[in-house]
Amino acid sequence: MEKEFNFDTISEYNAFNNHETFHPLVSVLDFSKAHERTGSKMNFELYCVFLKDVKCGDLKYGRHNYDYQAGTLVFISPGQTIDVENKTDYYQPVGHGLVFHPDLIRGTSLGKTLSEYNFFSYNASEALHLSGKERQLVLDLFAKIDTELQQSIDKHSKKLIASNIELLLNYCDRFYDRQFITRDAVNKGVLENFEELLNGYFRSEKPYSIGLPSVAYCAEELHFSANYFGDLIKKETGKSAQEFIQAKIIDVAKNKIFDSSKTVSEIAYELGFKYPQHFIRLFKKRVGSTPNEYRSMN
Repeated sequence: MEKEFNFDTISEYNAFNNHETFHPLVSVLDFSKAHERTGSKMNFELYCVFLKDVKCGDLKYGRHNYDYQAGTLVFISPGQTIDVENKTDYYQPVGHGLVFHPDLIRGTSLGKTLSEYNFFSYNASEALHLSGKERQLVLDLFAKIDTELQQSIDKHSKKLIASNIELLLNYCDRFYDRQFITRDAVNKGVLENFEELLNGYFRSEKPYSIGLPSVAYCAEELHFSANYFGDLIKKETGKSAQEFIQAKIIDVAKNKIFDSSKTVSEIAYELGFKYPQHFIRLFKKRVGSTPNEYRSMN
């Protein structure tokens, strides 16, 4: 039977990994100090940044599997669960990690902006693959935070630790931008698949049964997390995924408008709108004229 662990506090996770707790709300870990273990299911109520240096089993994160390669960075946020599968034999964990409790950043500048770091809700298959220099920079920042943890806690501790975590996350933001660029060929394929998915959607009965296609629906169909998918489309096109979908809706609508036997209301329902006025409002906003005015002009 698979083991399952719940980590609500830093001390619980430190104990699991054979680490001393220097601060109740944050810890930097060297996983080589942990005892050997088998695969297990882990539920987190903590923020985690894991740097894996070797293959350590297949990670199941949500409904996706990811085979770790050396030098990958994975982010976990409270409420998420990960499985380390295909490891019935004991193995020695290797790598480094930063874990912190949400209470650590309450009232700090990081607490106000943490939701902007979308990679905390990416799938494990969308992990950040680091270059040698990037990996060393991450380890240096882990070390800076760890050095601060070795000091006696004082009125400056929280601010300094939170500032260093924020600096780390800002670098990770930059590294992800680099990854989107270096994987440009793969991303172009995603755009083509996105376009094909939308074309198929509007040729099907799905607009009647589901309604308008959402970003979350498209991301799931293309096997991405919604945030990663949105960030990827934005980097590639300069448009949000929602804007991309709306552009496709307008493109399909224009073709339908040339069929004079259809009313604007019928077209709206065929596209997946619940209310024709919502379609008319979007069309006018994007095109500059109402559907009927567009039909008359053309």
